[in-house]
Amino acid sequence: MNQKTQQTELKKPCINCGAEMKYLPGTKNISCEYCGHQETISIDENGFEELELYPYLKEMGAQRHSEEIAMLNCKNCGATQHIEENYKSLHCVYCSMPLVLEDQYKEEWILPGAVLPFQLDQKKSFQIFQQWVKSLWFAPNNLKKAALDPQFTKGLYLPYWTFDAQLSAAYSGQRGEYYYENKRVRNSNGKMVNQRVRKTRWYPASGNVSGFVDDTLVKASKQRKGKVPSKIARWNLKLLQPFNSSFLRGFVTEKYTIPLKQGHLAAKGEAEQIARRWCRQDIGGDTQRVTSMKMNLSEETFKHILLPVYISSYRYNGKEYNFFVNGENGTISGTRPYSFWKIFFTVLLVLAVIGLLVVFNK
Repeated sequence: MNQKTQQTELKKPCINCGAEMKYLPGTKNISCEYCGHQETISIDENGFEELELYPYLKEMGAQRHSEEIAMLNCKNCGATQHIEENYKSLHCVYCSMPLVLEDQYKEEWILPGAVLPFQLDQKKSFQIFQQWVKSLWFAPNNLKKAALDPQFTKGLYLPYWTFDAQLSAAYSGQRGEYYYENKRVRNSNGKMVNQRVRKTRWYPASGNVSGFVDDTLVKASKQRKGKVPSKIARWNLKLLQPFNSSFLRGFVTEKYTIPLKQGHLAAKGEAEQIARRWCRQDIGGDTQRVTSMKMNLSEETFKHILLPVYISSYRYNGKEYNFFVNGENGTISGTRPYSFWKIFFTVLLVLAVIGLLVVFNK
């Protein structure tokens, strides 16, 4: 294992000035922050490699697509993070607690098959943060200062599993067709009136459905704190690039903590929902019932992929708050504190205005 090339930890200095090269968001280049020199990232022309699922579930063949990676574990929130560059000062992207470089340890991981590179740079993420924070009612003044400070914002690649499969299902159920009848009912005034009532005729239905389920996306990490909101967890997977560690330069990468087996169970649950939807479409009519369904998945493959977010972590009155920006499309979401005094004085002002109106009306 010690002889294995550490591809995700290779550092590439600038050929002009020797400074570290970092990925330039929205491009396929790495760039030097000091002299501006750029180099194009080599993209595998063969595209993504879909890995056969069951050999990995049976712990076979993992050595071919895995390697050791240097990890740092946050003792406060439990997040596992890989730093692609040599930071002098390290802080957890989720809770801002200091990380000790000496605590680094080596750990095996399944190599990512693809990465969706950051499309927005830090400057753009700051602008999105600023606009969002300024729009918040009753936000503490310190919050607005924190949102403007670059040191509180980090670019993070989140791990996900994606699963592909051929799906087939045999079902039985019922097709419902609506019809209407007039019924005499008493209205709110006590009068008898005609009311049109919808009813359903049910007919037996059965059949088979099949198709390809592409890129079922399953979260591959679980944080005790700083959970990424579902509102921003939507990416255009058509922008995925074959994995190259150069896309990670200058960013933090989180290692998956949800194992492949558990991710596969979640993907099967989503496949069942897809199968039921296909069954309902096949049944037709106005409404449907699926009383039984036998689903089968074949030719199952998976990828470990990395998806981009910016995180700003902020502490206020002893509590931690996280703000997230989707690194591909700029969608923002997060939790926020409220200023007690702003709310207090606003309530006083409202009560004073109401009191004055009452006095003038008298």
